[in-house]
Amino acid sequence: MFADLKTAVVILNWNGEQLLEQFLPSIVNFSAGQAEVYVADNASTDNSIAFVKEHFPSVHIVINSENGGYAKGYNDALQHIEADIYCLINSDIEVTENWLPPILSIFNEEPNTAIIQPKLLDFKDKSKFEYAGAGGGFVDSLGYPYCRGRVFNHLETDEGQFNDTSNIFWASGACFFIRSTVFHRLGGFDEDYFAHQEEIDLCWRTHNEGYTVKYVGASTVYHVGGATLQESNPHKTYLNFRNSLLTILKNIPRKYVVFTILSRLILDGVAGVKFALELRPIHTWSIVKAHLSFYKNFFRFIKKRRKLQRKEHYSIHKFIAWQYFILGRTKFKNLK
Repeated sequence: MFADLKTAVVILNWNGEQLLEQFLPSIVNFSAGQAEVYVADNASTDNSIAFVKEHFPSVHIVINSENGGYAKGYNDALQHIEADIYCLINSDIEVTENWLPPILSIFNEEPNTAIIQPKLLDFKDKSKFEYAGAGGGFVDSLGYPYCRGRVFNHLETDEGQFNDTSNIFWASGACFFIRSTVFHRLGGFDEDYFAHQEEIDLCWRTHNEGYTVKYVGASTVYHVGGATLQESNPHKTYLNFRNSLLTILKNIPRKYVVFTILSRLILDGVAGVKFALELRPIHTWSIVKAHLSFYKNFFRFIKKRRKLQRKEHYSIHKFIAWQYFILGRTKFKNLK
């Protein structure tokens, strides 16, 4: 049915033998005849590659020379993979039967759709949406990322409310479908991110090229989440705060940039105080380090910004931090 779309499902792996043992079977079984499956290895030191070779001989292997994180890891690996559609998928995801046809059908019918994500549910509680992408992502007027089905840390129960196909602003990097031509023309992921929010940056740049990003609720996958960096890991805090600031600086329309950056720096300070009061000072220090790195990279990202053509409209909701923490609006449908 999709013979004209050569699809590659690419799993980025770093020392993930146990995850591959648990989740690779569903990906191989439910992709058979529709896509080639690849493991892109980020210089693992465990036995994951030997395990794949022994137990899954049909899976192709690409070995990167170093662990460059999510961004560089995929950029390096995808240079060696020929396909029309790349599905970039985490090693801690369980896919379901017929997960590919609804997505490939959209790519087949809509040449202007460049990026798609499926419904992302929580592997640990399959009735809930999963933090990393839920029902498709957006950013608010201050650049805070949120999802249909996930606002800050509140996760909605899946009651069919997002079984639709919908335009979104960003797709989750946990299961990220993209046309290879668009990926390579835009230079792939920005490797300065290392990991976290590089998919938001790439989606933003894709929108600026006039393409569409979509969510397809007819396809479901289950994500463990935090398998590489746990939520409690201070390095994850550092990357999230730093990369969010860099994304705003790089992409937000000029007339909003000063107000947005200053607002975010202040609100980051509030978050740092909150961490300190919760007796988690290491996370407060992570925010300080994130800001120092932001200042260090400021002029480099200004140069990147000058190369981009930015759209004026990028958000559908305003000040979700106020709506969530002060007004108590925890569900996507209640945001204004």
